[in-house]
Amino acid sequence: MLELLGFYDEFAKDPGRPNGSVRDAVRPAGEPDETDLVAYLDAGHVLIDVMESCPDAITGADHRHSRGCSSPVTDGVWLWRQDFPHYVETHHVLLPAAFLDHVRRLNYRMPALITAQFAPHYNETLPVIGWDTAVPWRSTTPVLEPEPRTVVSKAQFDAATPARQRDRPDGKWTKPRKPRRT
Repeated sequence: MLELLGFYDEFAKDPGRPNGSVRDAVRPAGEPDETDLVAYLDAGHVLIDVMESCPDAITGADHRHSRGCSSPVTDGVWLWRQDFPHYVETHHVLLPAAFLDHVRRLNYRMPALITAQFAPHYNETLPVIGWDTAVPWRSTTPVLEPEPRTVVSKAQFDAATPARQRDRPDGKWTKPRKPRRT
């Protein structure tokens, strides 16, 4: 089974998620190499693209990973949500020592995904995070190399997005129509 990062109670309808509450994981400061850790998390292999938008579970503000927030991402050993890097860089959430050792051993470089080794772990892990209906992993590619992705940094997102837009929920913001006269 894959190790899990950032599957918090606040991200699901039912409590008892594998990583507890995100509020309990918040710290005043992050790891000294937090920027490298966030870059590693951003470079992960996206397994399923989810068309969903989620504000920050703590502040309610929009953030750079709001779109596609619950898309599962992996490095072949660990599994996290696509919005997990936001919580690491913004709220300095606690990272397991085993994950820190793993990433530092890899020198912050995302490894290739070996399909034959990864598929069984994927198939047994997704039901644990609530993806019971996910399609079993059947890639025809034996090795998936990490593809470079353009990921906007928090500073770039904040600079490009007006504060009023970052702090409002998604959806229509038009006036409702007046009822028709009968």
